Amino acid sequence: MSQRQMQGQPMIILGEDSQRMKDKSAQEHNISAARAVAESVRSTLGPKGMDKMLVSSMGDVTVTNDGVTILQEMDIDNPTASMIVEVAETQEDEAGDGTTSAVAIAGELLKNAQDLLEQDIHPSAIIKGFDMAASESKDIVADIATDVDPDDEELLRKVAETSMTGKGAELNKELLAQLIVDAVNAVTVEAEDGSVVADLEYLNIETQTGSSAGNSELLEGAVIDKDAVHEEMAENVDDAKVLLVDTAIELDETDVDAQLSVDDPSQLQTFLDKEEAQLKEMVDQVAATGANVLFCQKGIDDMAQHYLAQQGILAIERAKKSDIEFLKEVLGARVVSDLDSATEDDLGHGSVERDQAEGLFYVEGTGADAHGVTLLLRGSTDHVVDELERGVTDALDVVASTVANGTVLGGGGAPEIEVAARLRDYADSVEGREQLAVEAFADALEIIPRTLAENAGLDSIDTLVDLRAAHEDGEVSAGLNVFTGDVEDTLETGVVEPAHAKRQALSSAVEAANLVLKIDDIIAAGDLSTSGDGDEGGAPGGAPGGMGGMGGGMGGMM
Repeated sequence: MSQRQMQGQPMIILGEDSQRMKDKSAQEHNISAARAVAESVRSTLGPKGMDKMLVSSMGDVTVTNDGVTILQEMDIDNPTASMIVEVAETQEDEAGDGTTSAVAIAGELLKNAQDLLEQDIHPSAIIKGFDMAASESKDIVADIATDVDPDDEELLRKVAETSMTGKGAELNKELLAQLIVDAVNAVTVEAEDGSVVADLEYLNIETQTGSSAGNSELLEGAVIDKDAVHEEMAENVDDAKVLLVDTAIELDETDVDAQLSVDDPSQLQTFLDKEEAQLKEMVDQVAATGANVLFCQKGIDDMAQHYLAQQGILAIERAKKSDIEFLKEVLGARVVSDLDSATEDDLGHGSVERDQAEGLFYVEGTGADAHGVTLLLRGSTDHVVDELERGVTDALDVVASTVANGTVLGGGGAPEIEVAARLRDYADSVEGREQLAVEAFADALEIIPRTLAENAGLDSIDTLVDLRAAHEDGEVSAGLNVFTGDVEDTLETGVVEPAHAKRQALSSAVEAANLVLKIDDIIAAGDLSTSGDGDEGGAPGGAPGGMGGMGGGMGGMM
């Protein structure tokens, strides 16, 4: 074969099943997948946001409007979409709330970036412009934020209420907000450098069904939803000396099938007696420490339960690992893994009280090292109480963040409109094509007030016009009241968000958007599924087959 013929042959370096997508096709594919994820949670944003029902492959049902829960429960197999899910997870870990906002902003940034790409603006210029805009945005947020005193309980209650509005916790938000503020105050400590930190490790959340959320309460110490292992055990111990054990109090089972051959019944009795003696020795080791209460993370043998009752020791088996860890803090105890080495020094001190009506043990610590509180949330059904717990957990995180970072913003889309307006002014000082990316970033931020209005059944264009006019008049905290449709000073009316969550949402969104924009080539070992699975509707932007790797439209996600 001649040299010229050799040059005409394509060089094949990928396997038969591999697929490759380059340049504009790759960008469109990625942007469509990312935007579809953002679209899936947008309708949950704000006080008037709707809920999603998620049904797992096992048939488990989750009803929620918590952004990160929705995205984690969805069966997403598209790699780009998974990157956007990570935005929500990062936001949840760092700020506790604002996950839907972060994902919505990321989706809108990519939508606007696609418009710039179609104008032949290079992705590098867009990425640089977005980075400049994000940096400037965080400075603007810091500038417009209001300092808050960690002791200002009224403002902290407003922060908690704002976080819970639109979620399952909303009906009893006044009571729950007070409980949340009291809980955060109970675990707030002053660090060595003088800063204030709310350590939520010392706060436990327990849930119980069969009652209403209005009966939720904050309790000193721990709440354990377990029964004593033996009916003859005393269930109230005022002077409790508690041993925490994370290993089973039972004999080790043989790893292989073992057979026992006996010649006469006395040999079998000897074997059983030996087992019984070993179990009694384990119970004696517990008693030798001076313990009169035992919490075991694993199982307790029936014979051992009998001996514990004889020794007057209250025992609870199969306690959750998280409960054991929390009891360690509440009682100032150590967790024992080997009974041979257990001593009196390992014990925690306090009181154990049984509430027969509720079926709960209340455990309080009395030692100098003992501290911890439990938020007991009640609801009518499992679905109600699960969503209540999600809403309260987010509110706890934002109140703790507000206490630690000490700055808040008005809600209702006010920060986004203000930041967008100032970014447009800033864009005038930016040279080159990056200026267009900064303006695109400013436009993307307005997705938040626009979505708040849409979810409340209001006209989003009229709302944006009114909000922009108010901010041009210098009303920095002018936001949307979704219940009346009016523009008002949200800081004054008590719609308050922590500035830390807003800064984190901007960081998470822009980093994810830039990560997607930087990709110009997708090389997949298998099928990219760009043709879709049928007529389930394409993703925004009209990429081939809708959502690509998500299996044709939203269908492949669920």
